[in-house]
Amino acid sequence: MNLKRFISLVVSVAILFFIYAKIDLVNLMAVWRNCDLGILAIALLMVIPITITTAWRLQQLVPRDSLSLWEANRLILGASVLNMVLPSKMGDLAKAYFMAEGSDLSLSLAIAISIFEKACDLLSLLLWCVFGLILYPAKDSLFWIMTVGIASGLVLGILLLSSQRFANLFFNSATKFAPKSIKTKLEKMQSAWAEMHGLFWHNKQNLLLVTITSVFIWFLHLLQIWLFILALKAVVPLIVSLALSPLSILAGLLPLTFAGIGTRDAAIIYFYQDYFNEATGAALGFLCTSRYFMPAVVGLPFLGQMMAFKQGTRKEDKKIY
Repeated sequence: MNLKRFISLVVSVAILFFIYAKIDLVNLMAVWRNCDLGILAIALLMVIPITITTAWRLQQLVPRDSLSLWEANRLILGASVLNMVLPSKMGDLAKAYFMAEGSDLSLSLAIAISIFEKACDLLSLLLWCVFGLILYPAKDSLFWIMTVGIASGLVLGILLLSSQRFANLFFNSATKFAPKSIKTKLEKMQSAWAEMHGLFWHNKQNLLLVTITSVFIWFLHLLQIWLFILALKAVVPLIVSLALSPLSILAGLLPLTFAGIGTRDAAIIYFYQDYFNEATGAALGFLCTSRYFMPAVVGLPFLGQMMAFKQGTRKEDKKIY
């Protein structure tokens, strides 16, 4: 484990310790005892349609017949394992290498597809966050900080995706002022971004389909969290949950903690404080973490197969050369 991952793990443990030190464990156990197991089972099984829909979207992004639905699911589940240990769900980008190895896609094209997929996910989440800010009751300093940050991210993302000229200006400026250690990475990303523009913008109909699917995928994520809330016997209107959950998820994507554990839990307790107590918030935080843990467990065998295939390919390459 490198130093950054160790620090993120320490931060996660520290935040969880602070949260649970303030919670009456008797109340927490009561929350778990009183939960509706039927609704909880339905909520946990939501991971199946979410994964299948995400895999179907990946199919729409690759050139025709390059990837079967089964292979797309395998890649999604394998990436879920990497997302547990890499910051900001970077496992979604790492799967590009396995995608290129297991198909006739070039590595640069696979990276372009993964970048576009991740950009669609992030922009869809930010769009739901905008909905959350509209309904956010307290127009305090935190509200304005979130508003500026989310609005800036959404506008920047849309400009980067829609304008190749703006994207080039952004990457050239970033490369100019970036440390030497990441300049090469930025240059490679700029090249992949340009390829992504050329790949997706020529087919506006498919682009619209992928965009709508991305927003729908996040609706399924948010619906799953609302079902968790119902399972814990808390009373939160669906529209309120659709507003507050994306803000909590966004906090978990900050590269400060291990797999978002800690920051996401604290955000859930804070944003939902008007609807349920800290014990219920801690239980909901645990269930939200299980949303990432379950696909990762299922994906372990697939990641092992993908790693074995990659190692086998390297051995064959050595024999040839």
